[in-house]
Amino acid sequence: MNINLPEKLYYGIGEVAKAFGVNTSLIRFWEKEFDVLQPKKNAKGNRKFTPKDIKNLELIFHLVKQRGFTLEGAKTHLKDNKGGTLENFDIIRKLENVKSELLKIKDQL
Repeated sequence: MNINLPEKLYYGIGEVAKAFGVNTSLIRFWEKEFDVLQPKKNAKGNRKFTPKDIKNLELIFHLVKQRGFTLEGAKTHLKDNKGGTLENFDIIRKLENVKSELLKIKDQL
């Protein structure tokens, strides 16, 4: 999964939902269910997601939507593998990007 978001300090919930291809209600629901998601709220109450929140959302999306974890299973997985899960996910994502670039180069040859 490749999320196309510009590099910014904060992202609105609409931007995040569009990048993941889900409804904003799902993002709000995951915020309530998963303690790792802690978006900041401005004076109006609008959620502002940091890049760290985006990485956590990517991990939750991967576990729930791609690997088929239940919400309880994903919560347990995140609690059991506190820091290692996110680091491993980052490494896997980088390797997938390298693989796709190599396949592009192979096709051009």
